[in-house]
Amino acid sequence: MFRHRADEALRLTRTIQKFIPRQFVDHLSKHGGMELKLGHADEDEVAILFCDIRGFTGLSEHMRPQQLMQFLNSYFCRMNEPIHQNRGFIDKFIGDAIMALFDHPGGTPQQKAADALQAALDLRIALSMYNADRKKSQYEPLGVGIGLHYGPVILGTVGCEDRMDTTVIGDSVNIAYRLESLTPRFNADIIVSATMLETLGSGYAVKTRLLDWVRVKGRQAPIEIYEVLDHLSEDEQKRRFSVQTHIAAGLACRIKRDWDGALLHFYKAVGKYPQDSLARHHIAVIEQLRQRTLDEKWDGAMETGALS
Repeated sequence: MFRHRADEALRLTRTIQKFIPRQFVDHLSKHGGMELKLGHADEDEVAILFCDIRGFTGLSEHMRPQQLMQFLNSYFCRMNEPIHQNRGFIDKFIGDAIMALFDHPGGTPQQKAADALQAALDLRIALSMYNADRKKSQYEPLGVGIGLHYGPVILGTVGCEDRMDTTVIGDSVNIAYRLESLTPRFNADIIVSATMLETLGSGYAVKTRLLDWVRVKGRQAPIEIYEVLDHLSEDEQKRRFSVQTHIAAGLACRIKRDWDGALLHFYKAVGKYPQDSLARHHIAVIEQLRQRTLDEKWDGAMETGALS
């Protein structure tokens, strides 16, 4: 009887862990909590990753409900492993999106950020392998966008006594989510914040290029955002690096409202690498800005929802 009850308890524990990440419970234990209670809250600094399928709405329109669920589960199973292998855990599946946290128990902020960045690069590898399998079945390849940020979050429980859920909230979560949503605009696979790069430190080998100076929705202070290039071919990295000086100079001119100077640099970037959409994006932005009446306090940062 006791063995039967122990087996039942073990099965129940394993089932619950599929809905509540074990790492979340570990956070409670670390801060002295031994059971999940409504309203419990802990603060921690973590790296946050958002990953979303591009064009998912159009893709899902052509699937029957059962097909859609099979597709999502197949995709999520492949995306799960790179996150767990890099000491992260999936906090939520939000439609076709994944929200993951990297807390590297006992580790430094740099280690947490490094885990998240490596997971993002490994997700790109997993996606390439998945697309190779999809090609064999004559399915269209998938594209995903990934956003990464590092900062403080609040981990807690919300709901009511008979129905509660674990959650992670805070400005840092909003930033990571907004960065992922910007990937289609900049035609970038992985976008990271300047804070993320500062946390990694100058000694960490990661290849990036400056994309823009933006103010994400829901936040007052603007941030610099960067594109990660490590997963691209060497030739493509060189081409994108070749225009970096002009992009940075053009953005500096934009901040000073020097529209002609900004356009000069951005057109030079187009001349060096015509296929790169980044410079053309900034040219379109400048042409719109010079037609607008800007507030005296405008600081050169673009609102993420202001321009398409």
